[in-house]
Amino acid sequence: MKNVYLIGYMGAGKSTAGRQLARLLGYDFLDLDRAFEETYKISIVDFFDKYDEDTFRLIERKMLENTFSLKSHVISTGGGTVCNGDNIRQINEHGISVYIRMHPDSLFHRLRNSKRPRPRIINLKDAELKRFIEKDLEQRDSFYQMAHLQIKGEDLNFNALAKLIAPKLGISLLKD
Repeated sequence: MKNVYLIGYMGAGKSTAGRQLARLLGYDFLDLDRAFEETYKISIVDFFDKYDEDTFRLIERKMLENTFSLKSHVISTGGGTVCNGDNIRQINEHGISVYIRMHPDSLFHRLRNSKRPRPRIINLKDAELKRFIEKDLEQRDSFYQMAHLQIKGEDLNFNALAKLIAPKLGISLLKD
């Protein structure tokens, strides 16, 4: 069975929705960001501080390529994964991509209250964060729009989101 790749902006809920979707589909779950941290024994925030984003993106690309040989996985990508090189084309060729789309205001509220540090926004004040999200999302949107499916992420709990995605993939739910 093809893999399902969840794409979208940071804070959209890709990892949380991915775990639920994998459970409902009877698939395995892989979070690319967590896999990076486990493999390299360093947080992404610390990696950005010690090295740089370009180096991270090269390694992230290799990790993404490694997923193409997997079967029956739900894979949560990083927010910028699909914006690097031809990653979105490769994802679409090797699996089914689902864009979890959220309004910038919703992302702002989630990210402002997030306990998880994120390297590109770690030191931003509220007004800066809001502007950053709006500008960055606008730059990334053309990549996200290339997904096979789009799901609106607001106002849905993650179980409901997983149940909404599964039928669109033509996969029957194993568990309810």
